[in-house]
Amino acid sequence: MLTARRPRTFVARLDSRTESTPLARYLLRAYLAGLPAGDRYTDTAELLLGELFANAVQHSDAPDDRHIEIRFALVNSRLRLEVHDAGSGRPSLRAAAPDDEHGRGLFLINELAERWGCTSRPGGIGKFVWALVAPSSSIVTV
Repeated sequence: MLTARRPRTFVARLDSRTESTPLARYLLRAYLAGLPAGDRYTDTAELLLGELFANAVQHSDAPDDRHIEIRFALVNSRLRLEVHDAGSGRPSLRAAAPDDEHGRGLFLINELAERWGCTSRPGGIGKFVWALVAPSSSIVTV
């Protein structure tokens, strides 16, 4: 007898470099492609993961040789994204001035994620920022 199984949590450790961001998004797309309704998360999840990863690279005070860990899991019809780094700083939402070239990533996360937060990592080294992504409703009009 076959039983339905939940997809497992995907975990990968990537170099803490801006150039790793596209790889993180690619891995997320591959993970979502294996889910029956994974396409309902793709656009928002890719944007959020890109912002979370870029923030970890740019703002972490961890040594450069530390990796950034990404995790994805489907939990009760919500996609949970996590980005772990060894830094001690915590993200804080701030208002960017109209002419600022940076500073809107966390605003986007706050607006597009169902919920998000920051938690200390087990073992006490670093933190992880997580976001829950609700599936988009696929309304097709002709």
